[in-house]
Amino acid sequence: MSSFLGSDAALATDLYELTMAAAYFDNDEKADASFELFVRRFPKNRSYLVAAGLEQAVEYLTNLHFSKEHVEFLRKHPSFKNVSKSFFEYLLDLKFTGDVWAMPEGTVFFINEPIIRVTAPIVQAQIVETYLLSVMNFETLIATKAARVVQSAKGRGIVEFGSRRAHGPEAGLLASRASYIGGCIGTSNTLAGYLFGIPTYGTMAHSFIMSYDSEEDAFKRFCKVFPNNPSFLIDTYDTVQGAKKAVSMNVAPSLVRLDSGDRYELSVKVRKILDDAGFKNTRVFVSGDLNEYIIQDLMSRDAPIDTFGVGTELATSRDDPALSGIYKLVSLERNGKTIYRVKTSTDKRTIPGVKQIYRTYSESGEIQEDLLALQDEESPPNAERLMTQVFNHGSRISEPVEISRIQERGRRQVASLPLKYKALEGSEESPVRLSPKLQKLANSLWASHGEVD
Repeated sequence: MSSFLGSDAALATDLYELTMAAAYFDNDEKADASFELFVRRFPKNRSYLVAAGLEQAVEYLTNLHFSKEHVEFLRKHPSFKNVSKSFFEYLLDLKFTGDVWAMPEGTVFFINEPIIRVTAPIVQAQIVETYLLSVMNFETLIATKAARVVQSAKGRGIVEFGSRRAHGPEAGLLASRASYIGGCIGTSNTLAGYLFGIPTYGTMAHSFIMSYDSEEDAFKRFCKVFPNNPSFLIDTYDTVQGAKKAVSMNVAPSLVRLDSGDRYELSVKVRKILDDAGFKNTRVFVSGDLNEYIIQDLMSRDAPIDTFGVGTELATSRDDPALSGIYKLVSLERNGKTIYRVKTSTDKRTIPGVKQIYRTYSESGEIQEDLLALQDEESPPNAERLMTQVFNHGSRISEPVEISRIQERGRRQVASLPLKYKALEGSEESPVRLSPKLQKLANSLWASHGEVD
């Protein structure tokens, strides 16, 4: 997928990333730096997260490049008036040459676990922070929201409908992708279908019905162009009467859509009208300001609804629309020596060192524990490594994964969560512990900065 930013993606970074890069460069800082991207706090009422956004991160790193126009723009910025000419020449030749380790998309993870790690010359590692946080935070947030919505539907299909309420066209596109990773059966976004191969769905809008003098006329005009299993929107005026008119068209609709009113009561009445007319295979599709709580309530009452279209609440994660993912320096390699780094400010303490995550499962296949350990530690018996290498010295070494396989991984991962982590209310403590070696290192560094665990 080509970003909407196109060849300007290198400038999609906060200015301070570039001022730091200039300061590193002009101070002849040659260290390789390791940064890890992780989430400090769960969004409200979450106890797990679903990793997403890696493919867009990889594409960005692969194509990272500053043009002459970019460099000239920066050169004229007042912040750079004392920066050397050599720095701007460096930017013109810049390519990403580092290593990247990451969780595969669709992996369930918990707070403080790195989902992507960048090890690169410090200038490069710093510049990429903003873009990586933006794409990983957003897609992970939406994939997690989608997993909750899908769970609430108890096997009924969820279609992502949120592009028109997303925070811009690119957000809508990536929300479609992340929602599919989280378990949705498809999207209304045609570009997402084109770029990612996600199934696309659509019926008609109320404006189509209102364009004609009657619902019957609108349905007939639609059937003229789409004679085989058309879809009808039946709530423009009176939903029950709309359903009766839909079954009078002498054609079996594939579905009828309800977008307003008492969803439970109307779905029961519409289902009966369809069944009495012999249209037992016609699906009842419900949309309109839905979320996981409303859907869970409808399913608890056995509402005869086959599919849900979820828009605003899903594409914006409306109940908590920002993920607290952060990108922090964990170590430096300087003159052949590893130097560990931590942050110890209040409520923002970090864990040092390049890390691996080892996951163990119970006999029943549920996630039992995640061990956060230093990368060079030996794997515990029967443990799954969650971090895999994606880049080696600037070259991608992993092949892109089909989105259907990512979605299936996500489904398996969410299914492996113990039930308490999937509750729609409240948050559970994460099943994550530090290895003794990592805990000892962390305690030592925290203490050196005046903190003791």
